[in-house]
Order: sequence, then structure tokens, then C-alpha cells
Amino acid sequence: MIRVAANLSMLFPEQAFMERFSAAAAAGFQGVEYLFPYVFDARELRSALDDNGLQQVLFNLPPGDWDAGERGLASLPGREAEFRDSVVEGIRYAQALDCPRLHAMAGLLPEGADAATRDAHLATYIENLRFAAGELEKVGKTLLIEPINGRDMPGFYLQRQGQAREVVERVGADNLKVQFDLYHCQIVEGDLIRNMEAQFPHIGHVQLAGVPERHEPDLGEVNYPAVLAHLDALGYQGWVGCEYRPAGDTRAGLAWGRDYGLHG
Repeated sequence: MIRVAANLSMLFPEQAFMERFSAAAAAGFQGVEYLFPYVFDARELRSALDDNGLQQVLFNLPPGDWDAGERGLASLPGREAEFRDSVVEGIRYAQALDCPRLHAMAGLLPEGADAATRDAHLATYIENLRFAAGELEKVGKTLLIEPINGRDMPGFYLQRQGQAREVVERVGADNLKVQFDLYHCQIVEGDLIRNMEAQFPHIGHVQLAGVPERHEPDLGEVNYPAVLAHLDALGYQGWVGCEYRPAGDTRAGLAWGRDYGLHG
């Protein structure tokens, strides 16, 4: 059965971040994810999880200078040492929070990047992911990469599902998987069910949001009941992260999730 996790970076914006754990549990969520934990003490986050009976299912490695517009370090030539430090910090939090998955954001290509620049990013990406996968394997964690659409994140290095498969195969690590975000895939490629089938052997986590406005999954152009039913039929055993921006009050918009244990 499909298990849904609340993305606390987006859901329950009516409340302060640390209050969102109890709000998620009260709405029926059993798992949570978010972008980054690093501004909080790991012990405080651990207490919030334990107090509300929640599992931490995912967060991202440190992405560089987010406020300055950086969106990950993994493919950036010349930033390898910083990326390695980010892996160490991510693992420290993952251990404290018993989180099994960490996402390494690829980062942005320079505007107008030529073929040589793209090749340099790919080479850096492969080597950095090999390092990170090796470090995560030592502690029993899964490393994720995610294709992200270039409309929401212009210049993001990894945008297509086939590109992600090629990267996974070139890295050659059993614990490197794809974070299959249905929202991003629909915007870039569409054909969600066939793309999901092709990617399925590599999928380590799934996320969703309504398209095109990134609101609740029952708003927009995607038939999510059909897509999720097919994901379930394929035998998916992981989590589906609800990474959407509520159109209004978060609880009022949860009617879509009644079949997955949620309630408004």
C-alpha cells in the first residue's frame, strides 16, 4: 500500500517549522521529509519525531549557499572538498534522525554552458556520487539523485529521467537510486506511467504535487489515483513525499489523501 510522507518545508506553512511535526501526525502522516535540517539541533528534531511517532524518510545534503541561489554541489567542478564535507554533515544528521535516504542535489550549470563545461560537470558529478555512495554505504544509507524541471529551477544540471539512469549506471553503486518526482517528470517529459515503469528498477523515493501550480495532487492535469495505483501494482515499497504548496489551509486540502490514511 502507498505510504505518504509530509514534506514539512512546504506543508503546514500556517505553523512554525517545529510545530509542523505534530500537525503532520494529527493529519495522519506517519513519515516526514523536508529540504534541510541543518539550522536545527539534531536532538530537537529527534525529539519531535519521537514525540509524534514519525519516521524521518528523507532530507537533502547541504546544497551550498542556498540563499545566494545555489542548488547543490554534486556536479560543480572545484567544489569537491565542500561536497565531501557536506556528505559528512548529512550523515551526521541522518544517523541522529535514523533517516535512511539522503538526496544530493546536482547543482546548476553556468548560463550558456558549452559542451566542455557540461562534460566537466558530468565527470565531477560521477566522482562525487561515487564518493558519497561509498560513505553512505558504510552506514547503511541510500543516496538519491533527482531530475528537477528547468522551469522551477533554471539551469539545474539533472533534468531528465534517462539522464538520471545513465548517471546511476555509470556510478555503479548499489545504494545510488533515483528520487522520482512525478511533478518534475510531468513538466519535463510527461508520459508518467511509462517513465515510471522504465525508471522503476532505480527508484528509491517518489514525490508528487499537482501540475502545473504545485498545489494538492487532486488539482491540475495529473490523474494521481491512477498513477499511484500503478506504482503500487509495480510493487513499490517506499514512501511518496507530498512536496506541494497547499492552495489554502493544509488540513482543508487533504481530502485527496483519504485513501492513504490522511484526514483534514
